[in-house]
Amino acid sequence: MGYTLAKSIDVGDVTRRFLICRAIYTLQQSIGAALDALPAGKSNTARKINGDLFERLIRLLISRQGVDCTSGTVKVPVMIDNVEQFTMSYQHDLIIKEDDAVKAIGGVKTSSKDRLDKIFMDKFLYCKLTEECIPHIAIFLNDVQRKRTKRQNRYGINSTFLPGHFKGYTIKLNPLDGVYYCDIRPGMMADPLLKEHIRTIDHFFCRDLWRFVRQPGDKQAVVTSKNDGK
Repeated sequence: MGYTLAKSIDVGDVTRRFLICRAIYTLQQSIGAALDALPAGKSNTARKINGDLFERLIRLLISRQGVDCTSGTVKVPVMIDNVEQFTMSYQHDLIIKEDDAVKAIGGVKTSSKDRLDKIFMDKFLYCKLTEECIPHIAIFLNDVQRKRTKRQNRYGINSTFLPGHFKGYTIKLNPLDGVYYCDIRPGMMADPLLKEHIRTIDHFFCRDLWRFVRQPGDKQAVVTSKNDGK
């Protein structure tokens, strides 16, 4: 993707939009394949590095679109009757900014397993504490993991997505403002509620990112950026 290429891709350009999904997925899977070469005792380290590098990849791609983004801490003022009472700090994988205003906050994970709850709660708490409805999004690589099959030394795949949890949080807590997958599961496209709230990642780069940037944002939040080691 070039500097503003994603923004200029037409909604009907299926080929180029599909290329965005496949390019990001292939890049990250290549990183994962390389990390698989680490010794067996380093598997937890490999997963941590894989997740960190996926976060950095997404932030790099957003930055190449000309949009200011970082990871770090958002210190939000807790307002009561328009008077600041105190501040609370939250760590986020993705903070999209424009003109010193926080435009969107996101979680970037290789899968939603054990991570879905926090992203929904982050939005709930932010909106309740600040009285600001800042968009909260989630970006996932995929939602599958390897599993052993009955055939010796053979592996298959197993879904890690929890549709009941996702629907429950969406209906009873609050819906997220965007949930994006590089490799979307077939069930997400077949279920009406999931299809309404979950998209492939090209929708983020070609449409929603620019919608978030155009919104007013929160100028009260103070962002402390994390050093990516660039």
